[in-house]
Amino acid sequence: MLDSNRWVVVGLDSGGTTINATVLDSAGRYLVSEMAESPSCVREGPERAIEALAGSLTDVLGLTGITREAVRAVGLDTPGPVTAEGVICSRGATNFAAAEWRGFDVRHALEVRLGLPVVFNNDANAAALYAHHEHFGPELADQRSSVSVIVGTGLGGGVVEAGQVIRGAAGMAGELGHIWLPMDGLLAPGQPMPTCNCGLPGDAESIASLTAIEKSLLPYWLTQFPGHELADEPISVAAKRVRGYGEKGDPLALKIFEQQAMAIGRLFTIAANFTDPHVYLLGGGVVEAAPGFRDWFLARVREHTQLREEQARASTIALVPDLDMAGARGSAIAARAAVLSAIGVG
Repeated sequence: MLDSNRWVVVGLDSGGTTINATVLDSAGRYLVSEMAESPSCVREGPERAIEALAGSLTDVLGLTGITREAVRAVGLDTPGPVTAEGVICSRGATNFAAAEWRGFDVRHALEVRLGLPVVFNNDANAAALYAHHEHFGPELADQRSSVSVIVGTGLGGGVVEAGQVIRGAAGMAGELGHIWLPMDGLLAPGQPMPTCNCGLPGDAESIASLTAIEKSLLPYWLTQFPGHELADEPISVAAKRVRGYGEKGDPLALKIFEQQAMAIGRLFTIAANFTDPHVYLLGGGVVEAAPGFRDWFLARVREHTQLREEQARASTIALVPDLDMAGARGSAIAARAAVLSAIGVG
């Protein structure tokens, strides 16, 4: 139970199929140690999804035995593109592509439903915020900067400066996956230029993502390794198996992950000349892989990240912790910061 003189915030991470929730108290302690998941219902439309978020809040409070009256604010994140105010892009967003979601103000709708302040971030920014605070700890988080890259179905990212997410004028800053990369020396001779789902040719996500493996990397490298057993699988299935082959040292898989590591290294190099952060944080499936493969991949990223001598002394490349819970926890951190600011603390 919570002390009577303390309050909490709730973090809600809403995705295409599930909501993950957490509770953070006024002292900065997480009161939920495991995943607290429930269906997001986003495919059933905004009204049903908002009810699902409200239900998730009730459920996670039930897990902790905390009353609704102790909640001061709610942190919410959804996949982008979405504005800083929580309005889904007019063209739709990842997992929120149905027409009724376009231009929908998800933050305001949840705030009205709950009768509580709702603080919004996109999911990558929320995860980046948690990664930043977890890496530096409470003493240094507000004095340090970071750039996070999270490789999944797409490539998410976030930029944190002095403990605060950089959102930008429209809330779409930190979309690192859609930064164009130089492809000279990255693509093999004759390898076609990859194109991102956003339409850009040769951006970071077009190389460093599961979608990139399925759409372009694996189809190309299968032509260079005739007779490879992955060729017998449907491409969508084979793409998901590439990491397992990489963990076993398969030459085809290592070619793919070498290209992905090079792309991330070039992305970090751009960040070095743009934000010059204290730490470059890397998360996603490759981080959750077997330790030997993970270390090999991280070493390749470091090899392809070009830092000046002064930057190399002042910064590091590290892994994003607790990725499955990062969105909800980052949303809770943002909500707690908003409450502390409102009462003149911090």
